[in-house]
Amino acid sequence: MFKLIHFLLLIFILCSSAVFSKEIKPNDPVAEQIMAELMQEMQQVKLEYKQRNFGLQKELVVVIKRLDSPATIQEQVQLLVRKENLKQELSINYKLEQADISKIRYIKGLEIIKLLYDKVLALDHHFATITTFNEINKIANPNSYPEFAKMKEVLVQKKDAKTGFNMSNLMNSNVYTSVIYSFVSLFTNENTTKTQKEDSLKEVECILDFTLRMQNDLNTIYFETAFLQKSNEGIKSDLERLFVDYTKTLKYNASLAACRNNDDWDTIKESLNQYLVNLNKTIKDQGQTAKAQKMQINLEFPIDRLLQFITQYNSFIDQGSKFYQKFHIMLNSYENQKQCESKIPLEYLKMKDGIVVAIDKFNTAYKPVEINGSKMKEILYGVNEYE
Repeated sequence: MFKLIHFLLLIFILCSSAVFSKEIKPNDPVAEQIMAELMQEMQQVKLEYKQRNFGLQKELVVVIKRLDSPATIQEQVQLLVRKENLKQELSINYKLEQADISKIRYIKGLEIIKLLYDKVLALDHHFATITTFNEINKIANPNSYPEFAKMKEVLVQKKDAKTGFNMSNLMNSNVYTSVIYSFVSLFTNENTTKTQKEDSLKEVECILDFTLRMQNDLNTIYFETAFLQKSNEGIKSDLERLFVDYTKTLKYNASLAACRNNDDWDTIKESLNQYLVNLNKTIKDQGQTAKAQKMQINLEFPIDRLLQFITQYNSFIDQGSKFYQKFHIMLNSYENQKQCESKIPLEYLKMKDGIVVAIDKFNTAYKPVEINGSKMKEILYGVNEYE
C-alpha cells in the first residue's frame, strides 16, 4: 500500500512544474520543500494511528499475560472479552488508517490526472502547430522554389518546336518527372547556349540537391509526426475515460474537460470527504464488514488503474522522444548544408530548431521525472537508507 502511495506522491511532486507553469529541477528548493511537506503529511497519518494503537497494544499484551496466570472463570471470561474487544479496536483502527491513506492517494491521484491532462493538452497544442503536409511539400518540392520555376519557364519559352514537348500538370507536379523533364529540356534545347545552360544549372543545383536528398526524410518526419498526433489523441481519450471511472464511485458525472474548464476539482474532493464519512461509519459497524471492504476496493481500484495509465503515458512520451531524436538526425544529415546555405529554405532551419525544442519538451515538460537509486528503493520498498 505505502509503495503505491509514495509512488503517486513522488510523481505528482516531481511533475508539478506544469501546475506552477515553471520547470522544477531536481535540486530546486521549492520541489524539496513540497516533497518534505507531503512526506510529513503521510508520516503524520502513520504517527497518529501508531499513537492511537500504542495504548491498545500495550493493554493487549497485559491481558494476554494475565490469561496465562491463575484466575477465576469469571476473570478469565472478562479477560477474553477484553482481549477480543482490543483486537477489534485495533482491526477497526487499521481499516480507518487504510481509509485515510486511500483518501490521500485518491486526492494525489486526482492531482496527477489534472497534471497529465494539462500535459496531453499541451501536446495537442504542440502537434497543432507543427509543420503541415503542404509546408513539407513546399520545402521538399523543387517546383516550389522561384529559381526552379523560372528556369522551367525559360525552357518552355525557348523550347525547340520540333523536338520539344509539354508535360501534363499531373506529371509536372511530380518531383522526379519534373526534374527529369527539366534536365532533358535543358540539355537538348538548341536555342540556349552552353553558358546559359551552365548558368541555369548552377542557379538550381543546390535546390535540386537539397530537395532530392531530403524529400524522403521530410515526408517521413511528417507522417511519423501525424502518427504521434493520432496516438496522443488516443492517450487523451484514455485519460478522459479513466477520469469517468475514477470519479464514478463518488457519483461525479461531469467530464474531465468540463471539470477542468469549470475548475470543479473541489466538488470532487467534497464528494470524497462524504464518501469517507460513510466508509468510516461502515467500518465501525461490525455487521457491515463486507460492505466496508467493497467500498474500500471501489476507492482503491481506480487509483491502481491510474498507475497503469501512467505507465502507458510514459511509454508514449518515450516513444515520442525517440521519434524526435530520429527526426533530429534526419534533418542534420544534409551534407551540403554549408555549401548550399543561401538556398536552403528558412522553413527547414525553423523545423530543425523546432525539433530541438520538442526533444527538450518530451524529456522535461511532457514527461514525469524518473527516480532511480536510493530514492527508488524508498518509493517501491519503503527502505530509507538514512534512517
